Amino acid sequence: MLDIELLRSFVSVVDAGGFTRAGERVHRTQSTVSQQIRRLEESVGRPLLARDGKRATPTEEGERLLTYARRILALEQEARDVVARPVADGVVRLGLPEDFAAYRLVELLSDYVRGRPSLRLDVRSGLSATNRAALERGELDVALLKRRAGNGVCIASWPEQLQWVTSRRHPIDLTRDPVPLAVSEQGCLYRDSLIHALEAAGRTWHIAYTSPNLSGIQAAVAVGLGIAILPDVAVTPEHRIVDTKGFTPIVHTELALVVSETASPAARKVAELIADLCNTLRPSRAA
Repeated sequence: MLDIELLRSFVSVVDAGGFTRAGERVHRTQSTVSQQIRRLEESVGRPLLARDGKRATPTEEGERLLTYARRILALEQEARDVVARPVADGVVRLGLPEDFAAYRLVELLSDYVRGRPSLRLDVRSGLSATNRAALERGELDVALLKRRAGNGVCIASWPEQLQWVTSRRHPIDLTRDPVPLAVSEQGCLYRDSLIHALEAAGRTWHIAYTSPNLSGIQAAVAVGLGIAILPDVAVTPEHRIVDTKGFTPIVHTELALVVSETASPAARKVAELIADLCNTLRPSRAA
């Protein structure tokens, strides 16, 4: 385990450029700081600083550790702040699909949080499969998930309108084999649906572009690297909707709003806001 105090001294030496100034920053003598750096180097088994007179610069190993050290120290300070200043509303942990995280929902949540200084929002944007697992582990309070229709309990759901898209400037001919695909990582509902539809039609395919980010997939499709399945809200003017005659229709997918059984009143209020917005964007139905 890395010692927080040793990491703090290490970062101070790098930022100050030497041991004397670093000691002044952390209120220790130069010799004490030097001893701490030696202890840290012994702990990781690598030299972390190159010493040249009064100057000290990070070695290659030190540069790699420096990024992690800054993150560890920032998290340690954040934890202290949270404990020192307990809040009335607490923390609401929310999981969103990326295309919604980049849409009007973010603005709505920002407005809501600004009006409630005692509420801290922790939003995770990513694959629904990842957020579903986090919800089941108790790491999220509310999640808006993309899934097969009716696949589990939810407080509200909305049917999805999905589109096959290619590039408007460099369209891909769907009669060619193999069909190049621009998709997200394994576990993505759209990726699985696209591959299933192609294989059901007896077509071959290959992954031409993989990205964990919606923006990467949108860009890959726009320049003609591959076709993709996107929700209607993620189709841009650089895309062209593909005629999928002869392919199995991709239907029965939905957005589902799921709330943990242990969710706080603040979390349930956030869920209500999400449901209200989704009702204005998509046809609503009872879950």
